[in-house]
Amino acid sequence: MAGSKTVVLAALVANGAIAVLKFLGFLITGSPAMLSETYHSVSDTGNQVFLLIGLRYGERAATRDHPFGYGKAQFFYSFLVSVMLFGIAGWESANHGYHALQHGEAAIASQASLLGYEFPGVWVNYVVLVGAVGFEGYAFTKAWGETKSQMARHDWGSLREMFQKTSDTTTLTALTEDTVALLGLLFALGGIVLTQATGNPVYDAASALLIGVLLMVFAVALAWENKRLLLGESVAPDEEQALRAVAEESPAVTELVELRTVYFGPNELLVTADVTFRDDMDTDDVEDAIAAIVAEMKATNEAVTKVYVEPQAAA
Repeated sequence: MAGSKTVVLAALVANGAIAVLKFLGFLITGSPAMLSETYHSVSDTGNQVFLLIGLRYGERAATRDHPFGYGKAQFFYSFLVSVMLFGIAGWESANHGYHALQHGEAAIASQASLLGYEFPGVWVNYVVLVGAVGFEGYAFTKAWGETKSQMARHDWGSLREMFQKTSDTTTLTALTEDTVALLGLLFALGGIVLTQATGNPVYDAASALLIGVLLMVFAVALAWENKRLLLGESVAPDEEQALRAVAEESPAVTELVELRTVYFGPNELLVTADVTFRDDMDTDDVEDAIAAIVAEMKATNEAVTKVYVEPQAAA
């Protein structure tokens, strides 16, 4: 939880600083594109605010109305970020780029002035974008460090596996946002360089369109990952099999009738197991066996926080 909060705070600082840089660029050059990018960065800053709300809300203690706590709040706010902010920012960027391609609009002021000095407006864009790369690089480093830590802790061999199995959607969202932001900045730099070199604004407009498409693709992917957890997805098959083995290999169990798992928060896994115990066991023996199974399941998977073992009559 602490690692996730650090990642979000780093992204919040980075995106806030980038928004200020882009707004200063707009004030100096009067470029509508820079103002549009300011809105984009303000939107990204809003992402982190939503994620922080989710983290804070998810830390609330369990109540009678919410006996398993508020951990799913992080899934909800991460879903909200992916749909309302990523999706909207992506659509607006793509729409702006498409409109610019149709009308051949140039987004860069030819000249700008500061303190009485005249200079090419494109310089401002370069300074702002390079500065943005620096801030986003800082946020990405924080997110990537937490991601590697989680991959090592869970023995995940690839980012693909992490993306499919993680329940820490806050870190996943922050990492995705930082990655997309860096790629978008590289697209923007490439488009501006090509436009300046050729004098053709189509490259600048095309980069804006590509950035929008990139945002929307990742928005859909993030929404899908959060949806599976909001709907109560079980643990990955290989991890479930390890939990099944705990019950099946217990010397007190003759049959594992059914095992169910569901995430009710980031790294908070609920396990229920219906088992048949040996006929020669009394109540105390059954209670001891259940305690042993619960302890072993928690040791097998550190995300397991609640285990309910229900004895079943032999068929």
